[in-house]
Amino acid sequence: DLPRYKVSGLVQASHILRDVPGIGFVEFDSTDVVRSRIVQRIIDAYEKETDKL
Repeated sequence: DLPRYKVSGLVQASHILRDVPGIGFVEFDSTDVVRSRIVQRIIDAYEKETDKL
């Protein structure tokens, strides 16, 4: 886990590489999870925490 003030390398890479031809990013949320309710709950918890930042 990263300290709150530290930017994730994945987030940084997505910003830097977003407009590079041939590179794409797919972002999922809890509505994309159809097999496991617990995974949906985990994603929801992370999204709530991210909203606080």
